[in-house]
Amino acid sequence: MTKSRTAVYTGSFDPVTLGHLHIIQRAAPLFDELVIGVGSNADKRSLFEPAHRVELVQRITGDLPNVHVQMFDGLAVDFVRSLGARVMVRGIRPLTDIAGEFTMMMANHQLAPDVETVFLMAAERYAHISSSLLKQIAALNANDEQLAKFVPREIIQPLRERLRSED
Repeated sequence: MTKSRTAVYTGSFDPVTLGHLHIIQRAAPLFDELVIGVGSNADKRSLFEPAHRVELVQRITGDLPNVHVQMFDGLAVDFVRSLGARVMVRGIRPLTDIAGEFTMMMANHQLAPDVETVFLMAAERYAHISSSLLKQIAALNANDEQLAKFVPREIIQPLRERLRSED
């Protein structure tokens, strides 16, 4: 009997970027199931409601049969454990994320020693992309071709609509 290997990749995905998608595409073949956990970050003002973020992530991962998207509240490590998973996937960008992710990994290990964290380094072409940077670029009315360097094309229209509604 083989045991299913489930991994969980959590984040706010507000909005989901090409960097997020690249980590998802790389992690999916490594596990039997990859759950994308869409959470809320209390320190950030959200652009999209959590349910809309789930729908957007589902839209761009529909071609990956072992990827599932769920909303969660609370600690990411608790969400991982609630799914019966033992692996948390984290994408890191060189220099900008390493210290924070290492601190989070150590805290998670204290909370759930049975959950391992697997880090995937962002590809060089995505290492500079962050949701915060993307929001600034989109707000300055970058054209769709410029935005497509940062987000999947399926996200551009919803992003534009949401930014218009905030004006």
